[in-house]
Amino acid sequence: KAPVLASVGWGAEVGVHPNSAWNNPEPEVVLVCDPDGRTVGAALGNDVNLRDVEGRSALLLGKAKDNNASAAIGPFIRLFDGGFGMDDVRRAEVRLEVIGADGFVMDGSSNMALISRDPEELVRQAAGANHQYPDGFALYLGTMFAPVDDRGAPGLGFTHKVGDRVRVSSPKLGVLENIVTTSDKAPPWGFGVSALMRNLAQRGLLGASV
Repeated sequence: KAPVLASVGWGAEVGVHPNSAWNNPEPEVVLVCDPDGRTVGAALGNDVNLRDVEGRSALLLGKAKDNNASAAIGPFIRLFDGGFGMDDVRRAEVRLEVIGADGFVMDGSSNMALISRDPEELVRQAAGANHQYPDGFALYLGTMFAPVDDRGAPGLGFTHKVGDRVRVSSPKLGVLENIVTTSDKAPPWGFGVSALMRNLAQRGLLGASV
């Protein structure tokens, strides 16, 4: 969905490509996995999607999915322990609310119990003999939600407008809230791996044991 460190968190703007006329949020559970492919926690995610681009060809998935600020994760990562684990993910009900500056309101949900592939199977497909992630990875699990409410002319369905407030929530994972803008207006992604290493070096942490 996005390069390492490119996702945005709670309260940040999420971006849709300015050329898209048909797009939507995708409320999802996100698994957080270690370098060995073991799931260590979960969060909520918004996989901002350009339906008019993705629908034309699978070859355009990169343009449809990987735009500036198109991946949101948060509001926190809940680590697996005795009180929360994979079975909670399997049973999760993820709610989506969109509140537009124009007064438009949409409310829907995604039931993880209805997805066609088990979360652990998706993790095994993501990491293994053919794919390694030495720093771990965050895996979006997909959604059962698809917007059907018209926003504007009858039959044209839903699409985002700048200023939409998007809330993704689940009782055990909190609320992820973001405001929609266009990907060219969202704050540019400037904190990559090299910036992270410089930050750690400036704080004298590169020599510290991990």
